[in-house]
Amino acid sequence: MAATTVDGVLGVQALVGEHLGFSDWTTITGEQVDAFAAATGDRGWVHVDPERARADGPFGGPVAHGYLTLSLIPSLVPQILRVSGFQMGVNYGTDRVRFPSPVPVGSRLRASAVLDEARLVEGGVQLQLTVTLEVEGAERPCCVATVLVRRYL
Repeated sequence: MAATTVDGVLGVQALVGEHLGFSDWTTITGEQVDAFAAATGDRGWVHVDPERARADGPFGGPVAHGYLTLSLIPSLVPQILRVSGFQMGVNYGTDRVRFPSPVPVGSRLRASAVLDEARLVEGGVQLQLTVTLEVEGAERPCCVATVLVRRYL
């Protein structure tokens, strides 16, 4: 269940500046990393060769792709924020993305979000959220992204 639930444009606008909560923890598996590598063609050894990643890599083992981590945001944000009163929503883009620390394969991560802005656009509202993904037990976040989502009436 979502940590924060609101209805309509006014409900969303009332949340500007608020920390919205946290998603559930999710485990990053080697199978996910391999599937992402196959889908994108990014078969860097630090991601897909566990033996070499342990022996030669800077992280002590294989790590998830940064863009795999980023791609989890659309599945994690709905656990944090549930918005009703709209016909549909679309991912509109990202303004800024950073990967401050690695995501070791087998680790657990979760997302948190702050609603930075809710701006009226033709037919609805555009939400700007700062989404922070953290690896359980890590000192720094693994991904910080400013994402844009449009909700249409």
